[in-house]
Amino acid sequence: MSSMQEAQHAIQQDLWLETPDGRVFARVWTPAVAMHEGPQSPIVLFHDSLGCVELWRGFPARLSASTGRKVIAYDRLGFGRSDPRSDRPTFAFIAEEAERCFPAVREQLAIQRFVAFGHSVGGGMAVHCANRFADACEALITESAQAFVEDRTLAGLQEAKALFGQAEQFARLGKYHGDKARWVLDAWLDTWLSPGFATWSLAPVLPGVGCPLLAIHGFDDEYGSPRHPQLIAQLAGGPSRAKVLADTRHVPHREREQAVLDLVAGFLRAKRHAGC
Repeated sequence: MSSMQEAQHAIQQDLWLETPDGRVFARVWTPAVAMHEGPQSPIVLFHDSLGCVELWRGFPARLSASTGRKVIAYDRLGFGRSDPRSDRPTFAFIAEEAERCFPAVREQLAIQRFVAFGHSVGGGMAVHCANRFADACEALITESAQAFVEDRTLAGLQEAKALFGQAEQFARLGKYHGDKARWVLDAWLDTWLSPGFATWSLAPVLPGVGCPLLAIHGFDDEYGSPRHPQLIAQLAGGPSRAKVLADTRHVPHREREQAVLDLVAGFLRAKRHAGC
């Protein structure tokens, strides 16, 4: 049976979780076919700045099938089906996800050890979770993660701001975030384009990440050059690898899905065989 067929038969469960700041929507995919003896740590997905569970589309089910692991995704507060937020994110919002929301998600889903997988800003959040829960995070995968704010990041944000100024483009956000769409867009653009956020960096937290790390990035990513995965791999405190995909922009798991699935499955298989 192919990974596509297995994904179609994956067991999917939707859940509502309580956090200190509101209710969060989560979805769990369980592989239809066990690939390993004994339990495997689940993969926890952290979405991007405009993302939510639904916007991962079919990737989590196929990731579950290709790795033989449960995959868990949740909508951050203010996104998707989770409760709205009225406050704007602070400049420490990336670290705060590891301090406030994820611990509640982890506790209520009884997650012991886990693999953190974050896309875009979710990659930064995954880094902070791997640092904060170093004894529990067995591996870290970042995809299109920003490690700092560079000129390409700001140029991409300005282009996105102009794009979402068009009514039809903004309406696309409403399909996934409902009445929260304006908050989602403003939280992203206003934070990243603020001069006060210009000095933000993952550099201080990466040395505390001791688990195996895979940093995936598209060469043509409109929000960050290949310097980002290179820096992430260079500064990480444990074994690390950066993989830059040619002819790929900001969403490799959609543009080059099979390549990403193969990279992640191979990375986790090698880590398992190494006894990490």
